[in-house]
Amino acid sequence: MNLDLTYLASLATNRDFWNASALVAWLSALTWTLGTGLGFLVAMARLNGPVWLRQVSRTYVWFFRSLPLMVLLIFVYNLPQALPSLRPLLSNPFWAGLIALVASETAYLAEIHRGGLLAVDIGQHEAARALGIRAFGKYWHIVIPQSTRVALPSLGNEFITIVKLTSLVSVISLAEVLLVGQRLYTRNFMVIETLLAVSCYYVFIVTVFSSVLGQIERRLDVTRRGGAETAATAGDPGKGPPRAERDRVIGEPVIELRAVSKSFGTKAVLKGIALTVRSGEVVSIIGPSGSGKTTLIRTINSLQDIDAGEIRFKGAPWISHQGRYTVSPNFSEEVTGVGMVFQSFNLFPHLTVLGNVTLGPRYHGLGTDAQTKETALRNLEKVGMAAHAMKYPHQLSGGQKQRVAIARALAMQPKVMLFDEPTSALDPELVGEVLQSIELLASEGMTMIIVTHEMRFATRISDRIVMMQDGEVIADVSRQELEAAPGSSRIRAFIAKAEGGD
Repeated sequence: MNLDLTYLASLATNRDFWNASALVAWLSALTWTLGTGLGFLVAMARLNGPVWLRQVSRTYVWFFRSLPLMVLLIFVYNLPQALPSLRPLLSNPFWAGLIALVASETAYLAEIHRGGLLAVDIGQHEAARALGIRAFGKYWHIVIPQSTRVALPSLGNEFITIVKLTSLVSVISLAEVLLVGQRLYTRNFMVIETLLAVSCYYVFIVTVFSSVLGQIERRLDVTRRGGAETAATAGDPGKGPPRAERDRVIGEPVIELRAVSKSFGTKAVLKGIALTVRSGEVVSIIGPSGSGKTTLIRTINSLQDIDAGEIRFKGAPWISHQGRYTVSPNFSEEVTGVGMVFQSFNLFPHLTVLGNVTLGPRYHGLGTDAQTKETALRNLEKVGMAAHAMKYPHQLSGGQKQRVAIARALAMQPKVMLFDEPTSALDPELVGEVLQSIELLASEGMTMIIVTHEMRFATRISDRIVMMQDGEVIADVSRQELEAAPGSSRIRAFIAKAEGGD
């Protein structure tokens, strides 16, 4: 069989085909845009909504993924027979097709979004909470940019699927590309040539939109903006301002834990902990693994709830459990006074170093953009990272990431800094640069609570050392008391054993 190439070439300028292609592009773009937005809401409802809303969203996804699109199209188009008031809208094939496509595709797009949201590490949520960023701000500034980058390839693939699914809308007489082709070959019987033209028009539409989505994907993928990790040389703390001797001015209590308890199932992790940290103090918390150190420090800024007891901040009620768990009404504003440095950094990977440090102050309105940037650069300079301000986290070494995390916490002008094993995720050769940054803060009189296994560092920098074991504080001694303690005491024996293992 010979193809009529002249006829096939003439279809390239066929006005009906181009009008139909524009219609397909518009219908696909609307379906994808509306479905993407609605799908995100369905995914959020399924992950974070109350129990009844989770069930509704789960049922929605199950039902519309099970229902064939052609059945849904015919049903929606004929719905005015049962509900005449819908006739002005649904008697139009375009609107009927759009509604059916959006209802169906929302279910698929919701699952893509759910995968993207689940891919965002829990540490990102905790870092946002530590910065006092509320739910909407957290999702807008932190979660959505990251989940979208993860989901975008699948979202783009679903757009291509939508383009192809528009051919089914011909069953309700919408003049899309396939229906135009069918009308042509029923008149001239040139089926193969016409279907080849139909295929070319669909390929053209998909290619254009794939190119656009590819550009967006490359723009969102910050990992393509740099190479391997940089060496921890330029901008190290040793090249920054010299450390001064610490001015040991101990003031009023900043953090007070009163009979704080926490259990996970039947295991009691914290057993009636009492601890007071005063302004200007550096308190190191040590102890064997599983003693409750990390759980304790996470209760202070509500990253971990408590089962009983009370925590006070700057002399005022902060967190308590008196029959039920409650936090201060202005917790989100005041939590900015409690800086947090995490074991695994929890930097925001889609933001530059400078963007990480300025996000919290900008969100809370702590000065103009110029002032916020100036403060951020000053804090980055303090930890020796100003030279890396425009890099992304993936371009930094572990020690550099942790120093950026310290600068990010400092940018909130905290009253107290919490460090949760700040060096445990680092290679041994990178530990020193982070400890040097912490020591600089101590020399400036910053109040700090440090969970650490670096015994030599703890004994050198701390005003007090608190030792925990099996969820209890078994020793709380000053530096002088520790030096005077006999070598056989539990805390001296633990420190000696830990130092011997270094």
